[in-house]
Amino acid sequence: MSAAGEAPSPARQGELLALLRHDCGSCHGLTLRGGLGPPLLPSALSGKDPQGLAAAILHGRPGTAMPPWSRFLSEDEAAWLAHRLLEGVPDER
Repeated sequence: MSAAGEAPSPARQGELLALLRHDCGSCHGLTLRGGLGPPLLPSALSGKDPQGLAAAILHGRPGTAMPPWSRFLSEDEAAWLAHRLLEGVPDER
């Protein structure tokens, strides 16, 4: 998250995790182990800058199938997702 940012509400966190598992998972694999897109596991993202990951989430990756999500996510939400990816996304319950 940005220095002045706040974590999303618990309800929004649940929505963001569902988006990550289902929408992102449609390309990155439902277990985030890779598919059309690369894996999004902590081991694959080790050493990546959280701000760079958040920027890729928000703005996509030109020349690839990675779309921008800025229409649906705030900067703080993208940063929260980037940190979740670096730490490991918890299993669905």
